[in-house]
Amino acid sequence: MAWDEWEQLKSDTVERNSTQMRLNQLPADRGAGSPAGDLVVNQDDLGAVGHDAYLLYEDLQAGADIAGAGANKEGVGSSHQAAAALTSHGFASGGALATTVDIWTSQLKTVLQACAHISDHLDFTKKLHAQEDAKIGAVLLSSDGTALPVSRISKYFQ
Repeated sequence: MAWDEWEQLKSDTVERNSTQMRLNQLPADRGAGSPAGDLVVNQDDLGAVGHDAYLLYEDLQAGADIAGAGANKEGVGSSHQAAAALTSHGFASGGALATTVDIWTSQLKTVLQACAHISDHLDFTKKLHAQEDAKIGAVLLSSDGTALPVSRISKYFQ
């Protein structure tokens, strides 16, 4: 569809005052008490997601490290030891096992990094928004230094 065709369809719809096609729009009257459709996130929600990301990080770090599992005195894990043993005895599966462990470790580090990033970012977001709320609260004071009541603040948004 060409841009001109799209513009023509839009103008035809406006002329007909048709309500059959609505683009990116909520109904005009949503009724009292219905949500506005905006994304709302509470501090508790952020904290819960951040905590879950941290727990996942801890669990993965402890349970999914096949490269370090069963490490010997030199710090070589049992999977790499098995790969070396298989390779030394002429088995092609030794090299494949070593490659598998390397790829698994790389992917595990990526997931761990993502979990840590989510957890850290949500902690940062919570702190930042709390600081911003405090700044806004400090700015919105009446002439006698007390906080403006919500009813007075809401007048600015009408």
